[in-house]
Amino acid sequence: MAYNAVEMKDWQISEAAEVNMPTPDDWRERLKLQKDEIIPFGRLCKLDFMKIIERLKDKPDGKYIEVTAITPTPLGEGKSTTTCGLIEGLGKRGVNVGGCIRQPSGGPTMNIKGTAAGGGNALLIPMTEFSMGLAGDINDITNAHNLAMVALTGRMQHERNYNDEQLARLTKMRRLDVDPKRVEMGWVVDFCANSLRKIIIGLGGRMDGFTMESKFGITVSSELMAILSIVRDLPDLREKLANITVAYDKAGNPVTTGDLEVAGAMTAWMRNCINPTLCSTVEYQPLMVHAGPFANIAVGQSSIIADRVGLKLFDYHVTESGFGADIGFEKFWNVKCRMSGLKPHVSVLTSTVRALKMHGGGPKVVAGIPLPESYTKEDLGLLEKGVANMVHHINIIKKSGIKPVVCVNRFHTDTDAEIAMVKKAAEEAGAGCASATHWADGGDGALELADAVMEAAKETNDFKFLYPLEMKLRERVDLIAKTIYGADGVAWAPEAEAKAKAFEADPKFDDFSTMMVKTHLSLTHDPAIKGVPKGWTLPIRDILVFSGAKFLCPCAGAISMMPGTSSSPAFRRVDVDVKTGKVTGLF
Repeated sequence: MAYNAVEMKDWQISEAAEVNMPTPDDWRERLKLQKDEIIPFGRLCKLDFMKIIERLKDKPDGKYIEVTAITPTPLGEGKSTTTCGLIEGLGKRGVNVGGCIRQPSGGPTMNIKGTAAGGGNALLIPMTEFSMGLAGDINDITNAHNLAMVALTGRMQHERNYNDEQLARLTKMRRLDVDPKRVEMGWVVDFCANSLRKIIIGLGGRMDGFTMESKFGITVSSELMAILSIVRDLPDLREKLANITVAYDKAGNPVTTGDLEVAGAMTAWMRNCINPTLCSTVEYQPLMVHAGPFANIAVGQSSIIADRVGLKLFDYHVTESGFGADIGFEKFWNVKCRMSGLKPHVSVLTSTVRALKMHGGGPKVVAGIPLPESYTKEDLGLLEKGVANMVHHINIIKKSGIKPVVCVNRFHTDTDAEIAMVKKAAEEAGAGCASATHWADGGDGALELADAVMEAAKETNDFKFLYPLEMKLRERVDLIAKTIYGADGVAWAPEAEAKAKAFEADPKFDDFSTMMVKTHLSLTHDPAIKGVPKGWTLPIRDILVFSGAKFLCPCAGAISMMPGTSSSPAFRRVDVDVKTGKVTGLF
């Protein structure tokens, strides 16, 4: 049954649905899992993916469905809601379906954006646990990441305090000669703590650490989180963790976690993270949660591991990519699928009338402030101007050779004429299209979408990557800028171009993925520019190196690894009912 999403808050719907939420034993029976393939974690459970994959290695994969979006407003357009709704709609059609979404960061949850559990009757449960750490993956990544920095700073202190002979005799370590001005990694905490962006550490005496500038990022921006999303198994995780560049020595050579002899301990912290956590939709379809990397810095996908498991367990497996198709889908297409070897069948493009009106020149949309009337009243002129952004994203997906299906995530203020205009534009651009009311109606509101996805999944596609791995870095960036974003070209800052030339000349970077870093709020590098702008150039100011994940990250514009705290953060409303122990005010 569908709950009254207008009168009930999301947490109330979650709480009501949790009464009948499947237990680990229920899941074992429903998914036909062996006893040792389920790892109970309170009322939740993790899936022992290595055992499941080994047992089902010869079973054919199910249909692989990806969910992305148009360029969103700062409010988001409901990708997680659409993911949950599509799974529920397919479930209503009697399909064996499941999926995976990313784990939300404590930063946005305790700040202004809130959680990422979907909403209304298209919701992941249990919502409180999902929003507050779940099975502890983010905490484990925080500890593993910061342990690398403990190893580095401790090593720097010892090398300062001892000569070479003493260092070898007392600590059995060789001198790494780290350049304190070239420490790349920094520390992490999973909150929006902008006062920690730039700090000085090691103040005090010679036993109080090495005095130098340092920094904090938010945990989900950590390279370790990016690595979790792309590894295939535990040996792969161990290898990638050993190759992370923490700093450079005074000769310019990388100093890795392997050099610091800390990668084994980091893997020990993350050993449980390797297994996806199994949750549920409010209609009790299985929905895994695994990994949560930033989409505008890293790969922005739920994990390869969860997708491999889902494709064996389900006839339809739905996975979610972060932000719009220019970022999330492009990385799914050219990075995640290349690394996984998996071929998608359909991409669902989440769209809203609200966002398209914004791209047509509507007033500024600000999170936490009521929408201007233009977005809640019919305005076909504004909408007609904005549909070009949706068409641009449809064309991005079509370049991959797979079928796009537009989901118009319908709000109660949208009119029939507005929905008809969006559908007409989508179909003329060569996409399937369905209007969905899953927020209000759950799976019953996503039947049209489920049917469109199943129909598209029957078609034979010609999936192909945008570029070959042999293509040089600057050529890749130029191709992505022109083909995906619609830029006229690329303007390289001198330092960024010098780095690019050095990477291109070094064979060890030949198989590194190109991980573009730009705002998600525009097709351009400037978040204020909406629609489908013409006559612009993409500036590349720097290139970040994630040597463990094997990412080269060209940066367009300024991207912060540590978001700021708003003037009215969500944590001001969060509390605990001391009689029941229930968390209140979280949603």
